[in-house]
Amino acid sequence: MFTLKNSFLLFILLASGCFSGIYAQIDTTIAGLKNANEASPFGANNYKLDSLPHNLDSPFVIRNIVFEGNKKTKENIMLRELPFKEGDAILIKEIPTLFNIGKTQLMNLSLFHTVSLSVLQFDPPFIDIKIAVKERWYIWPFPYFKPVDRNLNQWLFQKGASVSRIDYGVKMLYDNVTGNNDKIRFYFITGYTKQLSLGYQRPYIDKGLKWGMNFQINLGKNHEVMYNTINDQQQFVKTNDYLKNFFNANLEFTYRKKFYTTHYFGIGYQSVRFGDTVFVLNPRYLNDPQHFLKYGLIYYRVRYQNLDYNAYPTRGYAGEIYASKQGFNNDMNVWQLTAKGVGYWQLGKLSFYSLGASGTIKAPFKQPYYNKQLLGYGDMFLHGYEYFVMDGVAGGIVNATLATKLTNFSFSVPRTKWFSPIPIPLKIYGKIFANAGYAYDPDPGPTNRLSNRFLIGYGVGFDILTAYDFTLKVEFSYNHLGQNGIYLQKKDIF
Repeated sequence: MFTLKNSFLLFILLASGCFSGIYAQIDTTIAGLKNANEASPFGANNYKLDSLPHNLDSPFVIRNIVFEGNKKTKENIMLRELPFKEGDAILIKEIPTLFNIGKTQLMNLSLFHTVSLSVLQFDPPFIDIKIAVKERWYIWPFPYFKPVDRNLNQWLFQKGASVSRIDYGVKMLYDNVTGNNDKIRFYFITGYTKQLSLGYQRPYIDKGLKWGMNFQINLGKNHEVMYNTINDQQQFVKTNDYLKNFFNANLEFTYRKKFYTTHYFGIGYQSVRFGDTVFVLNPRYLNDPQHFLKYGLIYYRVRYQNLDYNAYPTRGYAGEIYASKQGFNNDMNVWQLTAKGVGYWQLGKLSFYSLGASGTIKAPFKQPYYNKQLLGYGDMFLHGYEYFVMDGVAGGIVNATLATKLTNFSFSVPRTKWFSPIPIPLKIYGKIFANAGYAYDPDPGPTNRLSNRFLIGYGVGFDILTAYDFTLKVEFSYNHLGQNGIYLQKKDIF
């Protein structure tokens, strides 16, 4: 039930964002920047500010930038992320800020365990800078084991932790293949889904380090298909025959002129065939009476990301606009526009506040069931509604979080014959949160009562961060129906 108490909690969390800027001011003096990098992932820079010359207005020319520890990563990939280059003239008082930006950018490449920047030598009017990194391990052949449901709670409690609802197999993650921060992804999956997937990402393909390219191919089939939504919950049908056979391929070009904004231009092709049983249960599943879809996709995405640590931000801003056209005939005809944004403001040394929102609209509004997935899928989920989905063609969510760091320490995996010691950081944040959302569905069906109404959820929880950007959220959430529970989530910046 939507009560005054619920409304007040949501109002307090959302309204506090208006005042967070008061506490988020940063001291830009040399003294204030001694610990400027404490908010970055796992440790501070090691440069010594007390060794700097006293004349803070003295310009120095960067004579050399020396790298250490990058056994595989190419120097031009690292230089690309720095706010300075050899030959630049900088003021002494600018060094802490520039080093802080440089470390943040290098850590957000997800190539290194640690990054430190230091002044190697002062030789007026020149200065030499040293950048030392400890590279991650880049090749990971993993067993693949993943429940197929939207979240772990749905699999555990609604589906009885059924082994038949698990994808398992092998995945090969190969990062920094050529030293250019490129990635290969290969998946061989069996179990619930039979699938082969291959992808390659290359952030830069030109000498100017601005244009990149990505491609991915997927081929697979399923015995089970989600065919409808009843009582705001997914309904599945399973047969001995394969009810879904699919193939898709995507090619994407990226353009990143400076640091924070990236443009994506993509085309794709999708082919899907469904079994007759799906259409017996839901005749409006597709527009195509032949039960077969072949369609093209064209899209554009622009993303702005200026965060202190991409895997778990505590300071900064991120936003994205996505526009696409799927299909060019009556079988598939969807225009889609999605916008997302989030801000993070630090409240002292240990706490931060975040406020985010996202929304989607699809046109025309008259769409078959196949095109109406909205709230409850991907990062468009509402805390407190983990067991529900809200179909629709337009809608959005707003969420607010107040978090504080409870613990922060690290330990190392001992050295072995094959591996150097690996630092394992561990951070735990406690938090309170609230979110609200709305999904518009012109034809929700007689049993779906969560579409076309304002929804609110709130709760408390813990976020656990450790090595290789792994983040787990443990949350105790409530919703307007009076339901509550403990839920496990994966962290997303939006």
